[in-house]
Amino acid sequence: MTTVSRILTCETEDRRAEAVSAAVQTVRTGDCLVLPTDTVYGVGADAFSPQAVRVLLAAKGRGRSMPPPVLIGSLAVLRALAEEVDDRAERLAETFWPGALSLILPAQPSLAWDLGETRGTVALRMPADDLALDLLGRTGPLAVSSANRTGSPAATTAAEAHDMLGDSVELYLDDGPRNTVSPSTIVDCTVSPLRVVREGAISVAELRTVVPDLLGLDEEPHQSREEAAEGGG
Repeated sequence: MTTVSRILTCETEDRRAEAVSAAVQTVRTGDCLVLPTDTVYGVGADAFSPQAVRVLLAAKGRGRSMPPPVLIGSLAVLRALAEEVDDRAERLAETFWPGALSLILPAQPSLAWDLGETRGTVALRMPADDLALDLLGRTGPLAVSSANRTGSPAATTAAEAHDMLGDSVELYLDDGPRNTVSPSTIVDCTVSPLRVVREGAISVAELRTVVPDLLGLDEEPHQSREEAAEGGG
């Protein structure tokens, strides 16, 4: 952990370039940073550094039982990190990425990372934020969770994030307020039919335009007549 954190603004092209370069260096040295996304501010770390992920979880006051999702910069990275991406998950990513949609997928077993107790899965998202995508293009995948202490509201500004996380985070990128209060929608793509496990900025109805049999929260698959007659399910 660091003793004094830095806040860098991104209000001009020169300052943004300086801030992104500092952020890349922060990730490479295994420290955490706060960055803007298309929903709220997030606290991020190198997804392939177990120590950095531990620092991230400690900053939030969170244990290994709540592993962070991973932000990526392109669809190609999705295919590299997930062991199986069926056509339904692929269609959701192609339609709603970049955007506020997280997909839970089986993780490649050969990956050298430790995000916590993931049970062999990983939640992936490609954010619709130019600064975040610029950074992800240079750092590779980042483990990112909302920039707040667990149980507190998510930060919509860098200042709010600093008030909650303080010097537990090395660097804060200030790119103005992020006013989207809805989090990303999360779809579990390890089950069939696919199932929404958290409804956020993208509605179930929107997702069903791409995957019609997708299940919403607390919904169950339709029984066949044979199953119903036998009392199955």
